[in-house]
Amino acid sequence: MPIRRKATEAGILEPEELALLGRVFEQVTVNRQSPEALNALASRVIANYMAGVTDEAELVLLSRQPLGR
Repeated sequence: MPIRRKATEAGILEPEELALLGRVFEQVTVNRQSPEALNALASRVIANYMAGVTDEAELVLLSRQPLGR
């Protein structure tokens, strides 16, 4: 699953954090996404989490939106 690999690369190793990110990732993915789209989505979830969003519902909501520049 791309989220676990990306989280590990970002230094997120605690089982509780990985479980949260995995649940969020499962909620925001849609069928038939390309591997590139899944990687981008995993990065978005992790970026939101690393920005301080730790509430699961809020993380899902924000991760469904594209990253702002």
